Amino acid sequence: MIVRPKPNLLGMLFSLKGSIAKRIALRSLLVTLLASVIVLVEIWHPAYFSKVNATPFTLLGLSLSIFMSFRNNACYDRWWEGRKHLGQLIIEVRSLIRQTQGLMVAAERELMLRELCGFAHGLIARLRVENEMRAIKPWTQDAVDAEHPNITDALLQRIGVRCSALAERGQISEWRYTQLETRLVSLSQVQASCERIKSTPLPFPYTLLLHRTIYLFCILLPFAMAEPLGWLTPVITAIVSYTFFGLDEIGDDLEDPFGFDENDLPCNAILRTLEREVLAALGQTDLPPALEPDDYVLN
Repeated sequence: MIVRPKPNLLGMLFSLKGSIAKRIALRSLLVTLLASVIVLVEIWHPAYFSKVNATPFTLLGLSLSIFMSFRNNACYDRWWEGRKHLGQLIIEVRSLIRQTQGLMVAAERELMLRELCGFAHGLIARLRVENEMRAIKPWTQDAVDAEHPNITDALLQRIGVRCSALAERGQISEWRYTQLETRLVSLSQVQASCERIKSTPLPFPYTLLLHRTIYLFCILLPFAMAEPLGWLTPVITAIVSYTFFGLDEIGDDLEDPFGFDENDLPCNAILRTLEREVLAALGQTDLPPALEPDDYVLN
């Protein structure tokens, strides 16, 4: 995620960190070169363009803009929903830290809190299609069943079993057990909600239609502008293609908010926040440093 002060005018014009300009530069350049070729053809053979009218492109451009705004809003909703669920993850872990302070056996509390850290690491690894077991292992004493279809949820189930055992032994009251179980249910909801975002992309025909329409519009637009605008056509085409290609690329970024792109959610920083708070609750003073933005990028 990009974290930086609001740039001034020059910074806004020339900043590349977090911009999609580098990823769409080749496409915009090719469309601009095509526009230049079309202008040359119009100069040599003006009769070819005498009946080309810009009205259809105006209507298509307006419709395309509205269509793109709907898609980008849908993608941003996914990004923001993912951030809310990761925020809920922090809330639930902090609540569990507070609610386990009354445990009579300190070793049980330490084991439970460390496994909660393992759950968070496993969840992020699962969302990023990484090795869940490798992410969880540093935070657990006993290995989780590697054959389980959902290793992260298996760890959460094990925490629930520990809470149940504490209640049966009388080390926590039934009321306390109910509170802890409520928090574990909320963590399970966080995992399921994040998995829903990850496993349910925007409908492919919806995205495909938008991609095709953008390319057709940017390729055909110079034919309508060549006669009235002349050599301004490549300039206008470059601006339009940058805008449309850029919005399309931003939508692709936000559609999967848990990845490693510069504009994705800072999952590593969130995990480090949980680590520091859990370790501090366990009495450790040598805490890992909080992650800071590196060249304006917070991972």
